[in-house]
Amino acid sequence: MEKHKCGWCKGDALYEAYHDEEWGVPVKDDDTLFEFLILETFQAGLSWITILKKRENFRKAFDHFDYKKIATYNQKKIDSLLQNEGIIRNKLKVNATITNALAFMEIQKEFGSFSKYIWGFVDDKPIKNKINNYKEAPANTPLSDVISKDLKKRGFKFVGSTVIYAHMQATGMVNDHEVNCFRYNEV
Repeated sequence: MEKHKCGWCKGDALYEAYHDEEWGVPVKDDDTLFEFLILETFQAGLSWITILKKRENFRKAFDHFDYKKIATYNQKKIDSLLQNEGIIRNKLKVNATITNALAFMEIQKEFGSFSKYIWGFVDDKPIKNKINNYKEAPANTPLSDVISKDLKKRGFKFVGSTVIYAHMQATGMVNDHEVNCFRYNEV
């Protein structure tokens, strides 16, 4: 018997693998949190499957999401990224990635890690929602509004409330798996 999955991922092997293995799993390491933050930034205004299909290209183009390297990108590197057909070539988002790498490291200095900072908003425990159909999941919440506002105050770009809520879902800060999804109780 096939396991029930959230409706949003069905029908695409890449989407289903992402759903089954990553989405909603609590992420506490800074490297992965940064990767998701960057991917969510580029996803703004696009579909997540578009980003997933380009994920490996992003990984190569952005030095495996090494924020210390990204923080030092110069104009030559920016120009090469804007010519890279394997990623989303949006000048504002590319520049935001560099800005966000610098701001990310400032948060690490202040809090000891980005993980301590971001997970502090949920008292280090995932919020477990009770969603029957993925279409019921909110695009943002009052909490994602607060986090978005705080990140913007700290200099982050492309971190609107919807982007932040998607980040919270992806990194397991909030469990928005459908209640009858096999992953709901696993994560």
